Amino acid sequence: MSIPRDTRATVTEFLDRLAAGDPDRVAELFAEPVDWQLSWPDEGHPAIPWIRPRSTRAEVADHFRALAEHHVPERNATTVSAIVVEGGNAVLLGRIGQTARATGRSYTAMFALHLTVENGLITRYHIYEDSLSVAAALTAAPTG
Repeated sequence: MSIPRDTRATVTEFLDRLAAGDPDRVAELFAEPVDWQLSWPDEGHPAIPWIRPRSTRAEVADHFRALAEHHVPERNATTVSAIVVEGGNAVLLGRIGQTARATGRSYTAMFALHLTVENGLITRYHIYEDSLSVAAALTAAPTG
């Protein structure tokens, strides 16, 4: 496994692996333990199983696997509009565009993702998103 050492290179590799849809390869870029935080209450939400604490590569892979299982991949319209890098920190800004598999309902949500990279591995993953839009799409009655 070849891991880039530069923050921007690591972030770019993370986005490339995420786009390729291989959760195990995404997880290879994370340190153990990782400082993981999502903009949800600690107890999560019953309709959104990927929202829970994580700290290991296996749990990171599980997170991205669960995201894929609960969304229609062909309808993913997530975009990154800016990446700001300063030292080991990177902030990504963008818009999540997904369709919930269970309900058929689409949603968009703005996000900010704060990553910290040390020695080519992601040590911090803090994402801030419009969690109300996500919850509404996953709990709405299925569309016909």
